[in-house]
Amino acid sequence: MATSSKEPLPFDTEVLVIGAGPIGLTTANALRHHGVACRILEEKPAPSKYSRANNVWARPQELLDSVGLRAPLAERSYLVDRIHIFIDEHPLDDVKLGEAASPFPQALYSGQDVMEKTLAEQLAARGVQVERGRKAMRIEPDDEGITVWVASTEEQAAAHGEFERIRCRYLVGADGAEGTVRKAVGLDYQPEKFKGRANHQADAKLSWQRSTEPNQLWFFAYHNGFAGVMPVWGGYHRLFFLEDEQLVPDRDPTLAEIQQRAREVTGDATLTLTDPIWLTHSRFQHAVAPAYSKGRVYLVGDAGHLTLPIGGQGMNTGFHDAVGLAWRLAQTLAGHAGPAVLDSYSPERHGIHAALDAEQAKGFKHLLYRNRLEDKLLGAAGQLFPHIGWQLLGSGDGQQLLVSYADSPLSEDHLRWRQLLHPGGPRAGDRAPDAQVTTPEGEAMSLFASIYNPDGQTYGWSLLAFDGRQADALPQLAAAIAEVAGWPWVRPRLVLAAPLASPAAAGTATCLADRDGHAHKAYHLEGQPALLLVRPDGHLAFRGPADQPELLRQYCARILGTPQAPPQA
Repeated sequence: MATSSKEPLPFDTEVLVIGAGPIGLTTANALRHHGVACRILEEKPAPSKYSRANNVWARPQELLDSVGLRAPLAERSYLVDRIHIFIDEHPLDDVKLGEAASPFPQALYSGQDVMEKTLAEQLAARGVQVERGRKAMRIEPDDEGITVWVASTEEQAAAHGEFERIRCRYLVGADGAEGTVRKAVGLDYQPEKFKGRANHQADAKLSWQRSTEPNQLWFFAYHNGFAGVMPVWGGYHRLFFLEDEQLVPDRDPTLAEIQQRAREVTGDATLTLTDPIWLTHSRFQHAVAPAYSKGRVYLVGDAGHLTLPIGGQGMNTGFHDAVGLAWRLAQTLAGHAGPAVLDSYSPERHGIHAALDAEQAKGFKHLLYRNRLEDKLLGAAGQLFPHIGWQLLGSGDGQQLLVSYADSPLSEDHLRWRQLLHPGGPRAGDRAPDAQVTTPEGEAMSLFASIYNPDGQTYGWSLLAFDGRQADALPQLAAAIAEVAGWPWVRPRLVLAAPLASPAAAGTATCLADRDGHAHKAYHLEGQPALLLVRPDGHLAFRGPADQPELLRQYCARILGTPQAPPQA
């Protein structure tokens, strides 16, 4: 009997993820980290066997660490701490990744096949198996949820037209550039193609007159071309060449062809490649979806963008999508968020992807469409400014530590005036920096340990109450903490640079000593008692003076919803 349109259909799962690449798997893992029931479908019957995307920068590692995924990925990755860059055989200054202000400054280099295996294992340990050979055929959104009609890709089932109906509250499209979700909900994009340029590459064993230790990368810029050498898990190296398509046959290259081109570009006649595991070629195109959500449908990773293969940014931006969407869905499903929390996902992530797309397209054109005069100018710039390595790679923020949501509906800043006197401090929307503080037991700890998953609240918001090195600010901070007691997932921390008269003076709030001022310096708050509210993904949501706690309460009411009644005595 047909179900009445007025009766709510039962739900098979809270969230359905379509696509089990690295970003879909990360999204599902992050949802399970937050305790959200989910399923994940993948059209392909077997995991990828090619290395494809293979690197993870510092900021995505921080986000992966917050949902328990960074450590298992790192176990099957090489730590890269240095990038060598050459312009027409002249070296620039090395990019030293280890100097990044992050707990994870070295890049992870592995392979997409290895990462997918690791992420699938982690997901299985969290109680969810990837359902392979399943294709979404029809998507029917409504006000209460989404109905997805799924077919098996097995020939026998497909021949009989067998379908499964899956009902979910939210749908996540992680099915890549060729996926169906984006198109089904009217968010498709039209890629812009770069004519006259192509890529050919190989993953193989490498022998040459430079080091083969897997802790470093090499990039070579030459007339209308750009090449790279980077490690791939298992003792292999990837060699790629982005250059004039007349130099690239319209087919996958042979190992001998890649070896010959590598010898010409690197100037190393002894360079030898053996044991290839992947030989491929491609053309270049880029695009960004017009939005990252529609109704109860959300896009992550390549389902929402096509990123140019320069600087290794594509998969990394997808990790931001996955972690950023998962905590929003979890908090919303728990009834602990106002509409603005979930509504903010699309404008935040679309804005970041659009800005990166424009930056990369500009850098790509400058790098691969140069005349001889421009070649000479680039070479001269390299000699005069040998530190321009990241800019040459198409981004001024290769490690993605400067990703900011200053214009987000979740960002509110009442301390902007301090930027005039104390420029450089993080503002609302910026990543909250790490710093060393001290526990009441005298143990040094990272401030990140209080920012992510505070007190075991996986989607907890961390309230950092800074005293500004003013001992008389403590009563103000205590009053501010009381103002947010109605939102128990807001977890307060006193960050005190001034001496504490006695442990009792801090009350029941967790106290972090900052006597050496590392945290106050990182946040530019010396002399300013302040309230900083940090989102579950480590971005500052609110900044305000400690003597105006009502501003914080008003923010929480607007963003987090009606406060809960205090428990009965």
